[in-house]
Amino acid sequence: MTAPSPKLDKTFFLQPKSLKNVLLSGLNGQALAVKMTDIPSMSAITNVVSDRCFTRQTLTSLLYLFQSIFIQAIVVVIGLAIPLKQSMLLVWILYAVVSGTTAMGFWVIAHECGHGAFSNNRRLETIVGYVLHTILLVPYFSWQRSHSIHHRFTNHITDGETHVPLVIGGNGISEQPGGDEEMAFSQFIGKIPFGVLQLTLHLLVGWPAYLLAGKTGGPKYGMSNHFWPRAPFSRKMWPANWPKKIWMSDFGIGIVLSLLFYWGWNLGMASVLTMYFAPLLVVNCWLVVYTWLHHTDTDVPHLSGSDFSFMRGAFLSIDRPYGRILNFLHHHIGSTHVIHHIAPSIPHYHAKEATRAIKQVFPKIYLFDPTPIHLALWRIAVNCVAVKAEKGSFRYLWQRP
Repeated sequence: MTAPSPKLDKTFFLQPKSLKNVLLSGLNGQALAVKMTDIPSMSAITNVVSDRCFTRQTLTSLLYLFQSIFIQAIVVVIGLAIPLKQSMLLVWILYAVVSGTTAMGFWVIAHECGHGAFSNNRRLETIVGYVLHTILLVPYFSWQRSHSIHHRFTNHITDGETHVPLVIGGNGISEQPGGDEEMAFSQFIGKIPFGVLQLTLHLLVGWPAYLLAGKTGGPKYGMSNHFWPRAPFSRKMWPANWPKKIWMSDFGIGIVLSLLFYWGWNLGMASVLTMYFAPLLVVNCWLVVYTWLHHTDTDVPHLSGSDFSFMRGAFLSIDRPYGRILNFLHHHIGSTHVIHHIAPSIPHYHAKEATRAIKQVFPKIYLFDPTPIHLALWRIAVNCVAVKAEKGSFRYLWQRP
């Protein structure tokens, strides 16, 4: 018989007066009330999550891959029937949105391969992940390395990867400087223009900027490049044999770019832009949306020192309501992300069951924000400008602009 879940004490949502400059999100301050003593061990997690959730079935994983292939094939066939005419521009924009949204399913499956969640057959898993990510111009092994750091140091102010905030009064060594200037800039141009600018920069150039220059990464690894593990870029992220793996990633990217050039040479660049690059831009937008919303909100802190641990960072991930269609197409990556950070080797088809288990047993620390996605994205773009170190702790809190 399953033990009754702990009663959720609503008082933990209330914030002390010292946090009055923090804007509440749909989490209502929940993440700020969590203490290290609330965080369970990994053994406590495995005690409440079924052993079945930690198993990988190659056939099941392949079926989900074929599901994404089938859906994408239908979309591509429709695209091939659209005339390449200027008068069809709006139709092609719609096609890019639909095709990029469905193709995001491939990104998620490749992501699972990078975590060892696709199959016990590591060779098959690596081949599938490498091929899928390479088709999407993602350097598979390079990303695998940086993404593992992101998981190990989720929401760490120094060692974190992706969406590490600027710090007000940042020292430039263990903290990203520039928070004062960014806050002043946001106040100067106003909330709406700043929000529009942030959405534009993040969604359109955020992903390539991260791959090429480590933008939004933490200060520990400096200006890293996922394609070139040598000077003038930082080598800190690429120890031991990782540079060789980067060259392997680059080899695949080179083949894809050559094929795209051949395609454009024979059928015209308009065909390549409409059928490939425009949908790819939408894929990249979805990737940024998911990553940004998974780990950022106005009342979700960043940590360092004794306030941080792997499990503490994992429980700062946020599940959100993406709806049935997106969950189906994207294999529930946005609504089961907390358990993914706790145990990334759990396949997505077991993640819903595992999420229900941790939600029931750890209601105080499991984060789910019911805010509709578009509203949450706007709130974050407008208000998550810079963080400030909290006195007497190792927490960094977003400040009202």
